[in-house]
Amino acid sequence: MTIDSRRCQDLDRALSLEWLETNGRGGYASGTVAGANTRRYHALLLVARRPPVDRVVLVNHLEESVEVGGQSFPLSTNLYSGAVHPEGYRYCDGFSALPWPTWRYASHGIRLERELLCPYGRDMVVVRWRLLGDAPSAVVLRVRPMLSGRDFHALHQENAGVRSQATVHEGRVTWQPYDALPAVLAFHNGEYHHGPDWYRHIHYRIERERGLDHTEDWWSPGECEFTLTPGSVAELLFTTEQLESVDVAPVVAAERRRRAECPVSAPTDDALAQELWVASGAYLVRRGNGQTVIAGYPWFADWGRDTFIALPGLCLVTGRYDVARQVIEAFASHVSQGMVPNRFPDIGEQPEYNTIDASLWFIHAVDRYLHYSRDLDGVRRIAWPAIKQIVEGYRRGTRFGIHMDDDGMITGGAEGVQLTWMDVKIGDWVVTPRHGKPVEIQALWVRALAVAAELAAQFGEPAYAAQCRQDRARATESFRARFWYRTGGYLFDVVDGPIGDDASLRPNQIYALALDDQLVTEAQAKHILQLVRERLLTPLGLRTLAPEDIRFCASYEGGVSERDGAYHQGTVWPFLLGPFVTAWVNTYGDSPAVRRDARMFLDGLHEHLHEACLGHVSEIFDGQHPHRARGCVAQAWSVAEPLRALIEDLGAVHERSSSPR
Repeated sequence: MTIDSRRCQDLDRALSLEWLETNGRGGYASGTVAGANTRRYHALLLVARRPPVDRVVLVNHLEESVEVGGQSFPLSTNLYSGAVHPEGYRYCDGFSALPWPTWRYASHGIRLERELLCPYGRDMVVVRWRLLGDAPSAVVLRVRPMLSGRDFHALHQENAGVRSQATVHEGRVTWQPYDALPAVLAFHNGEYHHGPDWYRHIHYRIERERGLDHTEDWWSPGECEFTLTPGSVAELLFTTEQLESVDVAPVVAAERRRRAECPVSAPTDDALAQELWVASGAYLVRRGNGQTVIAGYPWFADWGRDTFIALPGLCLVTGRYDVARQVIEAFASHVSQGMVPNRFPDIGEQPEYNTIDASLWFIHAVDRYLHYSRDLDGVRRIAWPAIKQIVEGYRRGTRFGIHMDDDGMITGGAEGVQLTWMDVKIGDWVVTPRHGKPVEIQALWVRALAVAAELAAQFGEPAYAAQCRQDRARATESFRARFWYRTGGYLFDVVDGPIGDDASLRPNQIYALALDDQLVTEAQAKHILQLVRERLLTPLGLRTLAPEDIRFCASYEGGVSERDGAYHQGTVWPFLLGPFVTAWVNTYGDSPAVRRDARMFLDGLHEHLHEACLGHVSEIFDGQHPHRARGCVAQAWSVAEPLRALIEDLGAVHERSSSPR
């Protein structure tokens, strides 16, 4: 995944291309190919103090320049309001995202390589520079770190409270600008010269586009100076780990070996599946003694709904069964009133249980885990009690009016609460409340009852199995009777809502075809698929609302309220390609011809992997062409669901294989 010199030296283009390095602890490094930060979330050393949350920015950027033959040129680029300085992008001769971000520069008769990586499991970032070939004279590299010390959602401004001292040892410097934040250790093989200074009014253009504060001040403690010779490597490592010394070369070599295993382990020649497989590991991170799923970078943490929708694609088709088991066990231990948390609890905080679907997605994920791992004993021990609590909680009734109605279907809703995945709330306004009986919730409930019945039978609970089968049959019959919208030839989005049945043409109905083969007839399924294909399908995902609807928003832009109001009103979501492909294959049959047709629905993602955040899939896109990428630049379920569909439904696999972390 390489970017040539022409695109690297096109400033607007290079600023639109982002890179991401994750560390498996919730921390990361990120930025643009141009080298300039365009978001408050771009940083070199961003760590999670309580993995994967409580994230803080410690090192924002590096100001870099090279001196050769009495002349100098910059490597770095910064944006200010109305100005670009310095303009290091002009000397960039190429960029590669794999195995980690690597830049090549050429000027004044020399060629230089710069690489950056985050070692797995470490609060650490490594930056290295080396000459490529000979140099006409001595080459001196000067690197000035830019620090802040803030919550990663905030901005840093010049202040008198920053501690400007440094603790200097040979090859190691320690800075701690603020007492409340971790100290930053910098290990280097050059010379450090202390000289504090402020860099003011850094301009974050994407924050401005999003209608947010967009100016920040950076504090710089001093400068590292390196003499570059052919064959030598200049090294600069930043960490919050309290180390006396670090040998950088073995750290880099170990990380290179770890990453080299990943593409080889993907049992497929499909280029899209291969790249998604490599991306999948970025979303699996540490929480306490177990594992969890980061919903998206740069700003999301772990969320129940996102976790269990993404789990099959991130963990099961990739062979990470142990990780999946840890995730399932963690959420199972926090079931309350038949609900799993939507927001996983942080230390000292209460879990949030404001979702109607996360608990049902949990049951589906457990079923898929059992299918892949055959770990019946583990499911009996860690998940079966939670499944029974969920089923019983939904039968009897739980928070927010969620309960099984007399017709066997699940209803729910409360004033001012958003319960489904279309969950935006602006002040007291719930944009898409979907109170009543949402279509995908019924599909998930019917599926959950089937799973519960199957497990109960295996675990020697025949009466419970019979009750689940009876409830499933009643819910299925009611669904068939109520959800078909004859006038439109598709499924209602919600029935029995506050204002009746909602005939909005949305993609949620796809789950009725993807999760169960009894909820609609074959003729109905084909009609739904063709209609969704014509009005909702785009090259990058499914629209959340048909363009003909008066509420349709063609673009996701403006301030917070404008963007939130458009979030589920026409935006394109790539994760929905997964259930669409599944539904297509379920309906038209698992044949080579059907697979070829379904594979084309995913083709647009391959090009996208080489745009926006390189190697990852964005959260959402504008509803109309050119479908500009929006939201989080790297979203877990946007990667997971297409990957799952490629392997499970389209057979993009040679043989099952375990994968590394």
